[in-house]
Amino acid sequence: MPDRHHVERHCDVAVVGGSAAGLAAALQLGRQRRAVIVVDAGDPRNAPAAHMHGFLGRDGAPPSELTAAGREEVRRYGGEVIPGRVTEVTRRDDGGFRLELAGGHAIVARRVLAATGLADELPEVDGLRERWGREVIHCPFCHGYEARDRRIVQIVDHPRGLHTAGLWRQLTDRLTLVLQGGVEAAGPELEALRAGGVDVRQGPVSRVVTGAEGGAASVELASGERIEADALAVGPRFRARAEPFLTLGLRPAPHPSGLGDHVETDATGATAIPGLYAAGNVADPSQQVLQAAADGARVGAMISFSLADDDLRAAARRSANEADWDRRYSGAQMWSGNPNGALVNEIDGTPPPARALDVGAGEGGDALWLAERGWRVTAADISARALDRIQAEAARRDLRVDLHHADANGLAAFPAEAFDLVLAMYASIPRTPDNRGVHNLLDAVAPGGVLLVVSHDLEPMRAPVDTRTHSRAFDPDAYVRTDDVADALAATPGWDVEVHERRPRPPGAAEAASHHVDDVVLRARRASPENA
Repeated sequence: MPDRHHVERHCDVAVVGGSAAGLAAALQLGRQRRAVIVVDAGDPRNAPAAHMHGFLGRDGAPPSELTAAGREEVRRYGGEVIPGRVTEVTRRDDGGFRLELAGGHAIVARRVLAATGLADELPEVDGLRERWGREVIHCPFCHGYEARDRRIVQIVDHPRGLHTAGLWRQLTDRLTLVLQGGVEAAGPELEALRAGGVDVRQGPVSRVVTGAEGGAASVELASGERIEADALAVGPRFRARAEPFLTLGLRPAPHPSGLGDHVETDATGATAIPGLYAAGNVADPSQQVLQAAADGARVGAMISFSLADDDLRAAARRSANEADWDRRYSGAQMWSGNPNGALVNEIDGTPPPARALDVGAGEGGDALWLAERGWRVTAADISARALDRIQAEAARRDLRVDLHHADANGLAAFPAEAFDLVLAMYASIPRTPDNRGVHNLLDAVAPGGVLLVVSHDLEPMRAPVDTRTHSRAFDPDAYVRTDDVADALAATPGWDVEVHERRPRPPGAAEAASHHVDDVVLRARRASPENA
């Protein structure tokens, strides 16, 4: 058996960064039936913030709430959001990209979107970073309202920092500006602020003094003077998180503000590197969450246009996940060749009816096992290369297995009511909002027939990952789950669920799937006409 520890995935678009911009782009792409994988390192710029503001319809919500909702929306269209970190992106000979992930997995993509955001570089003041995102804030629009009428101390360590002072003054009449080294104490802006009632002091600030309850209580100047404060406003410099793309020749450019750098793009979000796009704060540091989401949606649409143009010129229109599975089945044999133990447990000893459909048949272990026991089997898979392997092995064993090249999410993917047994054993069927793949399974079962669905117990696959050293290769929640099938059965008259339970995985192909222990098994029977 080949070493399957490191997996190479193939998709239309790889999105690097799983916050508002990246998820919004992935949603657009998923709705265009593009295979998209989002790699999320889990360290967004706004991680320290408890709430986000100015986002119409979600004002005051925790950033994590928006992210969780965005992930679920992307997954509803079969898009994958995997925990991981992209360490390097290189160009392939075919013009696509290869993304190396921490831990050894890789993604091959036709397009790449950089939605990696920024890293904030705070002024060198003792105790400032520890209060960042709480008492230490930087954006009057994001968090200024919550500090209204309170004692705000604004630390200004570069001339551009003065441009927000008027906004802070609008929020409170107790604003103190402390000028760090390099900022002139005179000038028309400062004179206007002084005339407007702002207390302007000459620093520098040496440290933040913590109060009895653990929050910031004051700032201490180098002179030893302390200024009481309820909130500290700073203007951090910023650095575009572009490290994975340096090998492609991408170089961030100085931002016009002089406060950091950013990735330059054209009006479509394209960078100077063909096929590499950028969206969100990495391209425009001024964006709040709402604008970043809008930018991601816009750039996702532009990538969709680009891919559609390529496919039109090539007269190609493949199922979104077909290329991924074809490449996975193009090398050495992936699986053991044994039937799955759950199938053997459920079916062995049952007199074979005439017709069986194996959805997501792969290399055919289950289909061939059924054919050997007298079943007339149709093996269905999205991958033509997988079906070629089944055909070759069936010929070697002198067995008849009919082949059906189909996307389980296609319209009427399988003949209706044509099979006495429909099985989906660990089938990777991308989710859709209308559950089309699930309904295609149900519709294929003949009256009196049986539906057998077996999947992995997903909980162990959702365990946290340290993205500094590891990445996941798959997102199990982007695919049809056994619970999705159970919900559809409950909503469809004429079905009797005979089994729906979690079990230890039985012997069978276990040596090829040691990453999980338990199965979830669902067996349901469709009512026959006389029992309907």
